[in-house]
Formats: sequence, C-alpha cells, structure tokens
Amino acid sequence: ASQTTGRREQTTERTGRRSVSGQQDAEIYLGGKLVSPSRKRAAVKAIQGEFRVSERRACVALDQPRSTQRYQSSPRSDEPSLVKRMYELVRSRPRFGYRRIARLLQREGWQASFTRVYRLWRREGLKVPQKKRKRRRTGDSSNGCHRLRPEQKDHVWCWDFVFDRTSSGSSLKWFSIVDEFTRECLTLKVDRSIRSEDVIDTLAELFSSRGVPQCIRSDNGPEFVSRAIQRWLSQLEINSLYIEPGAPWENGYAESFNSRFRDEFLAVEVFESLATARRFTVAWKEDYNRQRPHSSLGYVTPAEFASRCAVSNRAAPSFQLHSEIT
Repeated sequence: ASQTTGRREQTTERTGRRSVSGQQDAEIYLGGKLVSPSRKRAAVKAIQGEFRVSERRACVALDQPRSTQRYQSSPRSDEPSLVKRMYELVRSRPRFGYRRIARLLQREGWQASFTRVYRLWRREGLKVPQKKRKRRRTGDSSNGCHRLRPEQKDHVWCWDFVFDRTSSGSSLKWFSIVDEFTRECLTLKVDRSIRSEDVIDTLAELFSSRGVPQCIRSDNGPEFVSRAIQRWLSQLEINSLYIEPGAPWENGYAESFNSRFRDEFLAVEVFESLATARRFTVAWKEDYNRQRPHSSLGYVTPAEFASRCAVSNRAAPSFQLHSEIT
C-alpha cells in the first residue's frame, strides 16, 4: 500500500509539475519577478509559511534547485573593510555609480571586480538617482560636435561659462576650456565677471604652456563672438567653430563637462567668498583630471589618457595680450 501511495504521489508530481505557471503565480502573489536565486529563496520560505507545504514542493513550484535553496554564502574576510571603504567613497562622491566606485577601489589595491561591487552595492541598497533626459533634435550647424569630431589631442577645444552664487548671494562665473579628445579640463577660472579681454589673457597663458589647438568650439555668447577675440584667433590661425544659436547640444563636450561640474561640484559645495570658490575650484580641477575615472575613456583619468596620446599640437607662435592689441 505504501508503495502504491508513493507511486501515486510521484505520478501526481510528474503530471502536475507546472514550474513555469507556478512561478508566474508566485510572482503575482509576491508582487515581483523571481529572477535571482536570493529572490526565489525568499519566495520559497514565504510559500512554506503561507501554504504549509514542504520545502521540496515549494522548490518544485518555483523551479528552484534545493541545493540553491539551502546554500549559505560565506563572505570573504575583507568584505567588511571593503564595504566600509565603499561607503567612504560614496559619501565623498555621491554622484558616482558602482562602476566608478569599483575602479577607485581597484586603484587602491582592493580585490573589487565590477560584479562584486555591484553585488555589495545592491545588498547595501545604494543607488544614484537617475536623471530624466529630454530628447533633443539634431542641429543643422556644420560646426557641431556631431559633424566635426576631434581626431587627436589638441585638435578641438571647447569653452563655455557656468554660473553660481556665494552663500551671501553674490554672483560667480566660471570659465572652462576642455580638450574634446582627451577630456582634460585645461582651464577652470572663477571670478565675479569675465569679459572678452579676460578670455584673451587666459588663452594667452594656456597657449604659452600647452600650445595652440587647430579649432575652438563655442556658442554665440558675447564674450566669444567679440571682434577682439575673432581677430586675435585669426592671427594665430585658429579656426573658430561657432555652433548654431539655440542649439547647445552641438557643443556637446562642453555641455557634458558642465553637467558633471554642476552635479559633482556646484551642487555639493557652499562658497562663502570668491577666495573660497577659487581654492575649491583648483582642487576640483586637479581631482577631475588626475583622480576621477572617465567612462568614455575606458574608466581612466583624462590625464592618464592624455599621456598615452602623441603630442599633436602646434607650437605656440608669438602673440600679444589684449592690452597690446590695437
């Protein structure tokens, strides 16, 4: 009789085994998809407690191997220290995702692969809020970054302005210059106001130390389209790439840098004065170029990527400051 009963139970299990539909029913009951072993493990326990069935039957219903259900993970000895260091990096860089955090940990010597950091990231409930991005149309200007792309170091630079205020409400204005190929921030200057004459002086200092690019891309701001700058750049045989008015996405490299600058610096720092803003700006520029992994460069820093590039800039010719230009 017992053998007959056992065969009847096996036959019932064989004919009634509907792991796919059973899993779908469990997903509806538990309010979520069962796509990971840990999620299935929790679902098996929930079904056991709710319907008073054995572990074996619950595993069959959810297509969960019993060996997986009974598996007990054994964390590595360095995991508490790794998680502690990960939290420290997250607090200091709140806009970094797990990939950049993993690269920083690897640089410090930790055994931290992307998958391991992702597992700990999910376990600790860490998350970077996703931004809603609006769809934009493609501009028609031939000077846009989607038409004329940088081909080498110092081929195309881009420049732009970013604005903020001190804690007392005084205005601050940042002037940035970025190498589109290496993503280096070549200049990041902050002042109360920056005129076209200040732009020329800043360029003169940069050209003396780095050389002259072939092109400079910018919008149609008054500081960039002034006759003094146009005449000065033409004397140095630098091609000015002015994007179409009202199409900032055509200056995409500058806009991308400005987004990171606002998100990782302006949004987290409070400036008591202009001197404080200048001190913080110098430190952030150094960190951006030499410490921050850049995703579009394969998660290496702009300075490291630039060191691998061949020197391609032209020698800086003799030029004059704005005060000597007639």
